[in-house]
Amino acid sequence: MTQRTQNMTVVVTGASGRTGSRVAEAAKSAGLTVRTASRADGFDWSDPGTWVPTLRGADAVYLVHPTDVGSPQATAQMGALAREAVGLGARRLVLLSARGEEQALATEEAVRASGADWTVVRAAWFMQNFSEGVLADGIRAAGELVFPGGDVREPFIDVRDVADVVVAALTSGDRYVGREIEVSGPRLLSFGDAMAEVSVAAGRELPYRAVPARAFGEMLAEFGTPAEEADFLVELFETLLDGRNAHLSDGVRQVLGRAPRDFGDFVREAAASWKD
Repeated sequence: MTQRTQNMTVVVTGASGRTGSRVAEAAKSAGLTVRTASRADGFDWSDPGTWVPTLRGADAVYLVHPTDVGSPQATAQMGALAREAVGLGARRLVLLSARGEEQALATEEAVRASGADWTVVRAAWFMQNFSEGVLADGIRAAGELVFPGGDVREPFIDVRDVADVVVAALTSGDRYVGREIEVSGPRLLSFGDAMAEVSVAAGRELPYRAVPARAFGEMLAEFGTPAEEADFLVELFETLLDGRNAHLSDGVRQVLGRAPRDFGDFVREAAASWKD
């Protein structure tokens, strides 16, 4: 690391979430001073009054939003926070975006327009979605994955690789400033293929049931998802899960000099998540 990055204080939004928690851990391991930003820390995306105490004195910010990166709410709030961060002296911003998601382009542009030294990390579907969060809860409760993925193939990525790429972007001087980095896992799997490997690791049958995006939206509404958010997700899945991401990206190797973690290794490590 350069002297500048050795003394860097980085704000990690979503610090209790799937990527934020790993980014915070990786940043600490790299010697950065980490300031976590989550509701537990008094930070609230919907309350700009909580942003200044979190951002003041920071050099860099990792940006991840609790809603999808392409939602109008994410675009407005992340653009506003990016401008606030730059105004308070945080020049370096790294945004977590989604590979192939057209809806995310507005959020990416909002961060670029802040005047920051920005990097966008566009990630494939997370492996950890099978073991953490709403879909994982559904797998454990229903004994199956219900999702509108059809038979499309996806190069699932381990969020630890995402975190390592984010921290490398922060600690590599200007090397990744003004760049979009696309990251994926090392092989393509359908959601059915993925659940077959999960089933082997769990020692029980956990099938995948494909449903249309609109049927999935109706299920979300039944579980209490706000109508506007459910409608957005239906639109997102109808476009994003059309096969456009059925290819590998070499961002992990380019940035880290190694291969990304394999889905098989992930399921073996996470096997206890799906045990009876």
